[in-house]
Amino acid sequence: MDKTQALDALFADVTLLPVISIEREADVLPLADALAAGGITTLEITLRTSLGLPAIELLRRERPQLRIGAGTVTNAAQFQAVEQAGAHFVVTPGITEELLQLGLRSRIPLLPGIATASEILAGYRLGYRRFKVFPAEVLGGAALLRSFAGPFKDVRFCPTGGIGQQNIDQYLALDNLLAVGGSWVTPKAAVAAADWAEITRLSRAATALAAAR
Repeated sequence: MDKTQALDALFADVTLLPVISIEREADVLPLADALAAGGITTLEITLRTSLGLPAIELLRRERPQLRIGAGTVTNAAQFQAVEQAGAHFVVTPGITEELLQLGLRSRIPLLPGIATASEILAGYRLGYRRFKVFPAEVLGGAALLRSFAGPFKDVRFCPTGGIGQQNIDQYLALDNLLAVGGSWVTPKAAVAAADWAEITRLSRAATALAAAR
């Protein structure tokens, strides 16, 4: 299986990618369990906090049935660290030549972040066909992705940034969608209150929408 197929397989059943920043170590396992109970088993743990890397290691050890990606990876040292932690895939907020080359050499797939057609072309010429679009709503939302479908017919996208219950249906209707990313299924207030039932409820609602696309 090549890396494009590997990314497609991650979202073959549920086209959702919760983007998670861990603030408390104690939240890692119950949060992942709450999402899984709602049908979401592919997660992105960001490196926005110091607990990101340990959380990836913990989930890979304690919840091997889940598919754990590493997000907000911005340089070679982080890329190598998340590989060693056992991440199934890597997500970046943007692209550099260094990151694209690391993705080519890595044993796990890279989902590089783009904002423009020129950045798509930079990855496309190296063989990339799956991209994160960030920040999606600021850049033009679902209309932008529809525009990209013209010149990039074999490319699929994972938009993140500004997406929630109020507009997710616009993205789920896109033919060139890989997955919809965001934090609306893990609201900060629910995580802070350890309200795992609410996170499961939100996850079930999102997976129901995704299943109907």
